[in-house]
Amino acid sequence: MSVSATTITFQLSDGQPAQTHVAAPGESVLDVALNNGIQLQHNCGGVCGCSTCHVYINSGGDDLPEISDKEEDFIDRAENPRINSRLACQCVVEADMQLVVTVPPQHFLGH
Repeated sequence: MSVSATTITFQLSDGQPAQTHVAAPGESVLDVALNNGIQLQHNCGGVCGCSTCHVYINSGGDDLPEISDKEEDFIDRAENPRINSRLACQCVVEADMQLVVTVPPQHFLGH
């Protein structure tokens, strides 16, 4: 039986080539980034308590859990929020998803 893997392609803002990694169901975009050495700030520890793991979901976002009011509040405080902004800690994947995310520049300390 063939199972299609969930993949996340990280497009990095610092000029590095994009990286695609396999994600297990139940993992967040933040988990996958950190497990693969991708620098993504997470001042609150990944509990939706800040805006430092802010990313842009370029494709596959319709398959993610719906954005919560709490997450939306923190995105409003993020640097350069867009219509496709999400917090990586809240983007939990399921089976058979293909996400493409952009990691914004990580030079700021967050707030």
